[in-house]
Amino acid sequence: MNINDIKELIKALSNSEVCELNYEQDGVKLFLSKGKYSAVKEVVEKKQIAEKEENNIDTDGEESDLEDSPQGKVVKSPLVGTVYMAPAEGEEPFVSVGDSVKKGQTLAIVEAMKLMNEIECEYDGVIKEICVDNETAVEFGQTLFVIE
Repeated sequence: MNINDIKELIKALSNSEVCELNYEQDGVKLFLSKGKYSAVKEVVEKKQIAEKEENNIDTDGEESDLEDSPQGKVVKSPLVGTVYMAPAEGEEPFVSVGDSVKKGQTLAIVEAMKLMNEIECEYDGVIKEICVDNETAVEFGQTLFVIE
């Protein structure tokens, strides 16, 4: 898939009543969404995924510690959008580093396609790290919080 193919798909989506399009071919995945916060995301080819997996395996077949993964439980963004760390502009954030949190507690909001999606904590614990800034764009699967 080249850039002209992607532009053609974007044009077709823009001229239709369809709001989202998922496309996959030969290990290339493409997600298109139209609206105020449109997103076009091309994911790595199978070859690059295989290389990444190879780099994370030792000669014994066990996973290596080469990754710089955060220590603790992570809360990831379930969708592409804009993250808001407080319920409204000028208000206190939902959580700060060092706060104790309970399962089900709202940690942030991700706005996607003009819908506000509450991001709830999946664990009991303490906020160790906040990995994103308020009102920034986030990707699907991007780490938002680390909880101990």
